[in-house]
Amino acid sequence: MAERHIVHVDMDAFFAAVEQRDDPSLRGRPVIIGADPRGGRGRGVVSTCSYEARKFGVRSAMPISEAWRRCPGGVYLRPDSRKYSRASSVIEKAFHEFTPDVEMVSVDEAFLDVTLSAHLFGGPEQTCRRLKRRVKELTGLTCSVGLAPTKMCAKIASDLRKPDGFVTVPPGGEAAFLAPLDISKLWGLGPKTAAALRARGLNTIGELAACPEGSLAFLGRNGAELKALAGGVDPSPVSPEGEAKSVSNEITFDSDTGDEREIRESLVALCDKVSSRLRAAGQKGRTVGLKIRLEGFVTYTRARTVLLATNYADVIWKEVSGLYAAFPRGRRKVRLLGVRVSGLMPASERESLFEEEGDERRERSHRAVEEIRRRFGRSSIYRAGGKKEL
Repeated sequence: MAERHIVHVDMDAFFAAVEQRDDPSLRGRPVIIGADPRGGRGRGVVSTCSYEARKFGVRSAMPISEAWRRCPGGVYLRPDSRKYSRASSVIEKAFHEFTPDVEMVSVDEAFLDVTLSAHLFGGPEQTCRRLKRRVKELTGLTCSVGLAPTKMCAKIASDLRKPDGFVTVPPGGEAAFLAPLDISKLWGLGPKTAAALRARGLNTIGELAACPEGSLAFLGRNGAELKALAGGVDPSPVSPEGEAKSVSNEITFDSDTGDEREIRESLVALCDKVSSRLRAAGQKGRTVGLKIRLEGFVTYTRARTVLLATNYADVIWKEVSGLYAAFPRGRRKVRLLGVRVSGLMPASERESLFEEEGDERRERSHRAVEEIRRRFGRSSIYRAGGKKEL
Protein backbone atom coordinates (compact mmCIF):
# COMPACT_ATOMS: atom_id res chain seq x y z
CA MET A 1 0.00 0.00 0.00
CA ALA A 2 1.43 3.36 -0.98
CA GLU A 3 2.60 5.71 1.77
CA ARG A 4 -0.15 8.09 2.82
CA HIS A 5 0.05 11.66 4.09
CA ILE A 6 -3.05 12.43 6.18
CA VAL A 7 -3.57 15.84 7.80
CA HIS A 8 -5.92 16.60 10.67
CA VAL A 9 -6.78 20.27 11.19
CA ASP A 10 -8.44 21.45 14.39
CA MET A 11 -9.34 25.10 14.74
CA ASP A 12 -8.23 26.43 18.13
CA ALA A 13 -11.18 27.20 20.47
CA PHE A 14 -13.07 28.05 17.28
CA PHE A 15 -16.25 29.75 18.49
CA ALA A 16 -14.46 31.73 21.18
CA ALA A 17 -11.64 32.62 18.80
CA VAL A 18 -14.12 34.01 16.24
CA GLU A 19 -15.70 36.18 18.96
CA GLN A 20 -12.29 37.44 20.10
CA ARG A 21 -11.32 38.19 16.52
CA ASP A 22 -14.46 40.22 15.91
CA ASP A 23 -14.37 42.04 19.25
CA PRO A 24 -10.79 43.05 20.21
CA SER A 25 -11.95 43.90 23.75
CA LEU A 26 -12.40 40.15 24.38
CA ARG A 27 -8.81 39.24 23.55
CA GLY A 28 -6.89 37.92 26.51
CA ARG A 29 -10.09 37.41 28.52
CA PRO A 30 -11.83 34.15 29.49
CA VAL A 31 -14.64 33.77 26.95
CA ILE A 32 -17.22 31.00 27.45
CA ILE A 33 -19.66 30.17 24.66
CA GLY A 34 -22.81 28.30 25.65
CA ALA A 35 -25.97 28.56 27.69
CA ASP A 36 -26.84 31.56 29.85
CA PRO A 37 -25.20 30.95 33.27
CA ARG A 38 -27.81 33.08 35.12
CA GLY A 39 -25.46 33.76 37.97
CA GLY A 40 -24.61 30.10 38.47
CA ARG A 41 -28.22 28.91 38.25
CA GLY A 42 -28.38 28.41 34.49
CA ARG A 43 -29.00 25.10 32.78
CA GLY A 44 -27.19 23.80 29.72
CA VAL A 45 -23.54 23.30 28.95
CA VAL A 46 -20.41 25.01 27.65
CA SER A 47 -20.12 24.77 23.86
CA THR A 48 -16.50 25.88 23.81
CA CYS A 49 -14.27 28.35 25.63
CA SER A 50 -11.10 30.34 25.09
CA TYR A 51 -7.74 29.14 26.36
CA GLU A 52 -7.86 31.88 28.99
CA ALA A 53 -11.03 30.25 30.39
CA ARG A 54 -9.43 26.81 30.34
CA LYS A 55 -6.87 28.02 32.88
CA PHE A 56 -9.79 28.15 35.35
CA GLY A 57 -10.69 24.54 34.59
CA VAL A 58 -13.57 25.34 32.24
CA ARG A 59 -14.04 22.74 29.51
CA SER A 60 -16.42 21.99 26.63
CA ALA A 61 -19.57 20.05 27.62
CA MET A 62 -19.20 21.18 31.26
CA PRO A 63 -22.47 22.28 32.93
CA ILE A 64 -22.69 26.04 32.56
CA SER A 65 -23.39 26.36 36.29
CA GLU A 66 -20.07 24.66 37.06
CA ALA A 67 -18.28 26.96 34.59
CA TRP A 68 -19.74 29.96 36.47
CA ARG A 69 -18.49 28.63 39.81
CA ARG A 70 -15.00 28.19 38.40
CA CYS A 71 -14.88 31.41 36.40
CA PRO A 72 -17.47 33.97 37.58
CA GLY A 73 -15.50 36.78 35.96
CA GLY A 74 -15.63 35.25 32.50
CA VAL A 75 -17.43 36.67 29.47
CA TYR A 76 -20.44 34.47 28.72
CA LEU A 77 -21.83 34.58 25.18
CA ARG A 78 -24.57 32.68 23.37
CA PRO A 79 -23.43 30.83 20.21
CA ASP A 80 -23.79 32.65 16.87
CA SER A 81 -24.07 29.72 14.47
CA ARG A 82 -24.34 31.87 11.33
CA LYS A 83 -21.12 33.71 12.13
CA TYR A 84 -19.26 30.45 12.81
CA SER A 85 -20.66 28.82 9.67
CA ARG A 86 -19.43 31.73 7.52
CA ALA A 87 -15.93 31.41 8.98
CA SER A 88 -16.01 27.64 8.46
CA SER A 89 -16.88 28.07 4.77
CA VAL A 90 -13.83 30.28 4.26
CA ILE A 91 -11.64 27.74 6.04
CA GLU A 92 -12.96 24.85 3.94
CA LYS A 93 -12.21 26.77 0.74
CA ALA A 94 -8.65 27.24 1.99
CA PHE A 95 -8.32 23.48 2.48
CA HIS A 96 -9.39 22.87 -1.11
CA GLU A 97 -6.51 25.05 -2.31
CA PHE A 98 -4.21 22.22 -1.17
CA THR A 99 -6.17 19.07 -2.06
CA PRO A 100 -9.60 18.00 -3.33
CA ASP A 101 -9.63 15.23 -0.71
CA VAL A 102 -11.16 17.09 2.23
CA GLU A 103 -13.42 15.47 4.82
CA MET A 104 -15.11 18.08 6.99
CA VAL A 105 -15.83 16.40 10.32
CA SER A 106 -17.48 19.50 11.77
CA VAL A 107 -17.41 23.28 11.32
CA ASP A 108 -14.00 23.45 13.04
CA GLU A 109 -12.35 20.13 12.20
CA ALA A 110 -11.27 18.34 9.03
CA PHE A 111 -9.14 15.57 7.58
CA LEU A 112 -7.17 16.17 4.38
CA ASP A 113 -5.37 13.59 2.25
CA VAL A 114 -2.40 15.36 0.64
CA THR A 115 -0.73 12.18 -0.64
CA LEU A 116 -1.10 13.17 -4.29
CA SER A 117 -0.78 16.93 -3.93
CA ALA A 118 1.97 17.53 -1.34
CA HIS A 119 4.72 17.61 -3.96
CA LEU A 120 3.12 20.75 -5.41
CA PHE A 121 3.79 22.62 -2.15
CA GLY A 122 7.25 21.37 -1.25
CA GLY A 123 6.34 18.12 0.51
CA PRO A 124 3.90 17.07 3.26
CA GLU A 125 5.38 19.15 6.10
CA GLN A 126 5.72 22.27 4.01
CA THR A 127 2.15 21.78 2.82
CA CYS A 128 0.95 21.80 6.43
CA ARG A 129 2.91 24.93 7.27
CA ARG A 130 1.56 26.72 4.21
CA LEU A 131 -1.96 25.58 5.05
CA LYS A 132 -1.68 27.00 8.58
CA ARG A 133 -0.45 30.33 7.21
CA ARG A 134 -3.24 30.41 4.62
CA VAL A 135 -5.98 29.85 7.21
CA LYS A 136 -4.50 32.61 9.40
CA GLU A 137 -4.23 34.94 6.41
CA LEU A 138 -7.86 34.43 5.35
CA THR A 139 -9.53 34.32 8.77
CA GLY A 140 -7.16 35.71 11.37
CA LEU A 141 -7.55 32.41 13.26
CA THR A 142 -5.03 29.79 14.30
CA CYS A 143 -5.32 26.04 13.91
CA SER A 144 -3.46 23.02 15.22
CA VAL A 145 -2.34 20.42 12.71
CA GLY A 146 -1.30 16.78 12.87
CA LEU A 147 0.44 15.02 9.95
CA ALA A 148 0.65 11.23 9.90
CA PRO A 149 0.21 8.16 7.67
CA THR A 150 -3.17 7.42 9.33
CA LYS A 151 -6.25 9.38 10.34
CA MET A 152 -6.10 8.32 13.98
CA CYS A 153 -2.46 9.31 14.44
CA ALA A 154 -3.05 12.62 12.62
CA LYS A 155 -5.96 13.49 14.91
CA ILE A 156 -4.08 12.61 18.08
CA ALA A 157 -1.03 14.57 16.87
CA SER A 158 -3.11 17.70 16.31
CA ASP A 159 -4.22 17.62 19.95
CA LEU A 160 -0.75 17.51 21.50
CA ARG A 161 0.51 21.07 21.09
CA LYS A 162 -2.54 23.32 21.11
CA PRO A 163 -2.98 26.13 20.34
CA ASP A 164 -1.30 26.82 16.99
CA GLY A 165 0.60 23.54 17.09
CA PHE A 166 2.06 21.25 14.45
CA VAL A 167 3.08 17.65 15.18
CA THR A 168 4.36 15.15 12.62
CA VAL A 169 4.31 11.36 12.87
CA PRO A 170 6.85 9.91 10.38
CA PRO A 171 5.92 6.99 8.13
CA GLY A 172 6.57 3.78 10.01
CA GLY A 173 6.58 5.61 13.33
CA GLU A 174 2.90 5.17 14.15
CA ALA A 175 3.35 2.46 16.81
CA ALA A 176 6.21 4.31 18.53
CA PHE A 177 4.20 7.54 18.54
CA LEU A 178 1.16 5.87 20.10
CA ALA A 179 2.97 3.61 22.58
CA PRO A 180 3.41 6.05 25.54
CA LEU A 181 -0.06 7.59 25.24
CA ASP A 182 -2.94 6.76 27.56
CA ILE A 183 -5.40 4.21 26.19
CA SER A 184 -8.16 6.81 26.36
CA LYS A 185 -6.66 8.37 23.21
CA LEU A 186 -7.49 5.27 21.15
CA TRP A 187 -10.40 5.49 18.70
CA GLY A 188 -13.44 3.41 19.53
CA LEU A 189 -12.42 2.82 23.15
CA GLY A 190 -15.32 3.67 25.45
CA PRO A 191 -15.09 4.33 29.19
CA LYS A 192 -16.27 0.82 30.14
CA THR A 193 -13.75 -0.88 27.86
CA ALA A 194 -10.99 1.43 29.09
CA ALA A 195 -11.86 0.56 32.71
CA ALA A 196 -11.77 -3.15 31.88
CA LEU A 197 -8.33 -2.78 30.28
CA ARG A 198 -6.98 -0.76 33.19
CA ALA A 199 -8.19 -3.45 35.58
CA ARG A 200 -5.89 -5.81 33.68
CA GLY A 201 -2.93 -3.45 33.97
CA LEU A 202 -3.19 -2.03 30.44
CA ASN A 203 -2.92 1.75 30.80
CA THR A 204 -1.01 2.84 27.70
CA ILE A 205 -1.60 2.21 24.01
CA GLY A 206 1.78 0.48 23.81
CA GLU A 207 0.84 -1.97 26.56
CA LEU A 208 -2.36 -2.80 24.68
CA ALA A 209 -0.45 -3.31 21.42
CA ALA A 210 2.06 -5.65 23.10
CA CYS A 211 -0.41 -7.87 24.95
CA PRO A 212 -1.16 -11.35 23.53
CA GLU A 213 -4.27 -11.31 21.37
CA GLY A 214 -5.75 -14.18 23.36
CA SER A 215 -5.80 -12.03 26.47
CA LEU A 216 -8.31 -9.70 24.78
CA ALA A 217 -10.87 -12.44 24.16
CA PHE A 218 -13.15 -10.81 26.74
CA LEU A 219 -13.63 -7.94 24.27
CA GLY A 220 -15.06 -10.24 21.63
CA ARG A 221 -14.55 -9.23 18.00
CA ASN A 222 -13.43 -5.74 19.05
CA GLY A 223 -10.28 -7.07 20.68
CA ALA A 224 -8.39 -7.70 17.44
CA GLU A 225 -9.41 -4.34 15.99
CA LEU A 226 -8.33 -2.41 19.11
CA LYS A 227 -5.01 -4.25 19.17
CA ALA A 228 -4.43 -3.39 15.51
CA LEU A 229 -5.25 0.29 16.13
CA ALA A 230 -2.91 0.28 19.13
CA GLY A 231 -0.17 -0.96 16.82
CA GLY A 232 -0.77 1.96 14.46
CA VAL A 233 -2.83 0.07 11.87
CA ASP A 234 -5.65 2.33 10.66
CA PRO A 235 -6.72 2.05 7.01
CA SER A 236 -9.60 4.53 7.37
CA PRO A 237 -9.76 6.65 4.20
CA VAL A 238 -10.35 10.37 4.03
CA SER A 239 -13.86 10.63 2.60
CA PRO A 240 -14.29 13.80 0.51
CA GLU A 241 -17.76 15.36 0.70
CA GLY A 242 -18.70 12.76 3.34
CA GLU A 243 -19.61 9.11 3.00
CA ALA A 244 -23.04 9.92 1.59
CA LYS A 245 -21.49 11.03 -1.70
CA SER A 246 -20.29 7.65 -2.86
CA VAL A 247 -21.48 4.62 -4.78
CA SER A 248 -20.98 1.17 -3.32
CA ASN A 249 -22.13 -2.44 -3.52
CA GLU A 250 -21.57 -5.38 -1.20
CA ILE A 251 -22.05 -9.12 -1.20
CA THR A 252 -22.37 -11.40 1.84
CA PHE A 253 -21.52 -15.02 1.11
CA ASP A 254 -23.93 -17.78 2.15
CA SER A 255 -21.03 -19.31 4.06
CA ASP A 256 -17.57 -17.92 4.79
CA THR A 257 -15.23 -18.65 1.90
CA GLY A 258 -11.52 -18.92 1.27
CA ASP A 259 -11.98 -19.82 -2.40
CA GLU A 260 -9.83 -17.32 -4.31
CA ARG A 261 -11.75 -17.88 -7.55
CA GLU A 262 -15.08 -17.13 -5.88
CA ILE A 263 -13.60 -14.05 -4.21
CA ARG A 264 -12.15 -12.79 -7.50
CA GLU A 265 -15.39 -13.37 -9.40
CA SER A 266 -17.32 -11.49 -6.74
CA LEU A 267 -14.93 -8.53 -6.78
CA VAL A 268 -15.08 -8.29 -10.58
CA ALA A 269 -18.88 -8.32 -10.43
CA LEU A 270 -18.93 -5.67 -7.68
CA CYS A 271 -16.62 -3.41 -9.69
CA ASP A 272 -18.84 -3.87 -12.74
CA LYS A 273 -21.99 -3.01 -10.78
CA VAL A 274 -20.46 0.08 -9.14
CA SER A 275 -19.24 1.21 -12.57
CA SER A 276 -22.73 0.80 -14.03
CA ARG A 277 -24.34 2.78 -11.22
CA LEU A 278 -21.79 5.60 -11.56
CA ARG A 279 -22.31 5.84 -15.29
CA ALA A 280 -26.09 5.74 -14.95
CA ALA A 281 -25.84 8.65 -12.51
CA GLY A 282 -23.45 10.59 -14.76
CA GLN A 283 -20.71 10.54 -12.13
CA LYS A 284 -17.14 9.45 -11.64
CA GLY A 285 -14.94 9.30 -8.53
CA ARG A 286 -11.34 9.62 -7.40
CA THR A 287 -11.20 7.26 -4.40
CA VAL A 288 -11.67 3.51 -4.78
CA GLY A 289 -12.32 1.52 -1.62
CA LEU A 290 -12.40 -2.15 -0.67
CA LYS A 291 -14.29 -3.56 2.33
CA ILE A 292 -13.54 -7.02 3.67
CA ARG A 293 -15.35 -8.72 6.54
CA LEU A 294 -13.66 -11.88 7.73
CA GLU A 295 -15.01 -14.80 9.70
CA GLY A 296 -15.81 -13.60 13.20
CA PHE A 297 -17.27 -10.34 11.79
CA VAL A 298 -13.96 -8.43 11.90
CA THR A 299 -14.19 -5.76 9.19
CA TYR A 300 -11.37 -3.98 7.37
CA THR A 301 -11.36 -1.21 4.77
CA ARG A 302 -8.71 -0.17 2.30
CA ALA A 303 -8.75 2.76 -0.13
CA ARG A 304 -6.65 4.28 -2.87
CA THR A 305 -7.01 7.64 -4.62
CA VAL A 306 -6.43 7.60 -8.37
CA LEU A 307 -4.85 10.44 -10.32
CA LEU A 308 -7.93 11.06 -12.46
CA ALA A 309 -11.54 10.36 -11.47
CA THR A 310 -13.07 7.34 -13.20
CA ASN A 311 -16.24 5.32 -13.68
CA TYR A 312 -14.63 2.59 -15.82
CA ALA A 313 -15.01 -0.95 -14.52
CA ASP A 314 -11.50 -2.05 -15.52
CA VAL A 315 -9.88 0.93 -13.76
CA ILE A 316 -11.92 0.28 -10.60
CA TRP A 317 -11.02 -3.42 -10.80
CA LYS A 318 -7.31 -2.64 -11.16
CA GLU A 319 -7.34 -0.61 -7.94
CA VAL A 320 -9.54 -3.07 -6.05
CA SER A 321 -7.46 -6.08 -7.08
CA GLY A 322 -4.32 -4.26 -5.94
CA LEU A 323 -5.89 -3.44 -2.58
CA TYR A 324 -7.01 -7.05 -2.15
CA ALA A 325 -3.60 -8.45 -3.13
CA ALA A 326 -1.94 -6.29 -0.48
CA PHE A 327 -4.39 -7.35 2.23
CA PRO A 328 -2.87 -9.90 4.67
CA ARG A 329 -5.84 -12.27 4.90
CA GLY A 330 -3.77 -15.35 5.59
CA ARG A 331 -5.98 -18.39 6.02
CA ARG A 332 -8.92 -16.46 7.38
CA LYS A 333 -12.11 -16.88 5.39
CA VAL A 334 -14.14 -14.05 3.90
CA ARG A 335 -17.73 -13.34 4.92
CA LEU A 336 -18.42 -10.07 3.05
CA LEU A 337 -16.88 -8.03 0.24
CA GLY A 338 -17.67 -4.47 -0.75
CA VAL A 339 -16.48 -2.01 -3.38
CA ARG A 340 -16.94 1.75 -3.04
CA VAL A 341 -16.08 4.76 -5.20
CA SER A 342 -16.19 8.17 -3.49
CA GLY A 343 -14.93 11.69 -4.10
CA LEU A 344 -17.59 12.02 -6.79
CA MET A 345 -17.89 14.64 -9.49
CA PRO A 346 -19.83 14.99 -12.76
CA ALA A 347 -18.60 12.54 -15.40
CA SER A 348 -18.44 15.42 -17.89
CA GLU A 349 -15.96 17.39 -15.78
CA ARG A 350 -12.47 17.43 -17.29
CA GLU A 351 -9.53 17.12 -14.90
CA SER A 352 -6.82 17.20 -17.53
CA LEU A 353 -6.23 18.80 -20.88
CA PHE A 354 -5.27 15.38 -22.17
CA GLU A 355 -7.46 12.33 -22.38
CA GLU A 356 -6.10 9.37 -20.48
CA GLU A 357 -4.68 6.79 -22.89
CA GLY A 358 -7.25 4.16 -23.68
CA ASP A 359 -10.24 6.19 -22.50
CA GLU A 360 -11.86 6.37 -25.93
CA ARG A 361 -11.67 2.59 -26.32
CA ARG A 362 -12.99 2.09 -22.78
CA GLU A 363 -15.89 4.43 -23.46
CA ARG A 364 -16.91 2.54 -26.61
CA SER A 365 -16.67 -0.78 -24.79
CA HIS A 366 -18.78 0.38 -21.84
CA ARG A 367 -21.44 1.87 -24.10
CA ALA A 368 -21.65 -1.36 -26.08
CA VAL A 369 -22.12 -3.40 -22.90
CA GLU A 370 -24.75 -0.96 -21.63
CA GLU A 371 -26.69 -1.14 -24.88
CA ILE A 372 -26.73 -4.96 -24.83
CA ARG A 373 -27.94 -4.94 -21.22
CA ARG A 374 -30.59 -2.36 -22.03
CA ARG A 375 -31.99 -4.49 -24.83
CA PHE A 376 -31.56 -8.00 -23.41
CA GLY A 377 -31.21 -7.62 -19.64
CA ARG A 378 -28.28 -7.32 -17.27
CA SER A 379 -27.56 -11.05 -17.22
CA SER A 380 -27.12 -11.12 -21.01
CA ILE A 381 -23.47 -10.08 -20.73
CA TYR A 382 -20.92 -9.96 -17.97
CA ARG A 383 -17.21 -9.24 -17.70
CA ALA A 384 -14.60 -11.96 -17.90
CA GLY A 385 -13.88 -13.36 -14.48
CA GLY A 386 -17.13 -12.03 -13.02
CA LYS A 387 -20.32 -13.73 -11.89
CA LYS A 388 -23.31 -13.41 -14.18
CA GLU A 389 -25.45 -11.75 -11.53
CA LEU A 390 -24.88 -10.29 -8.06
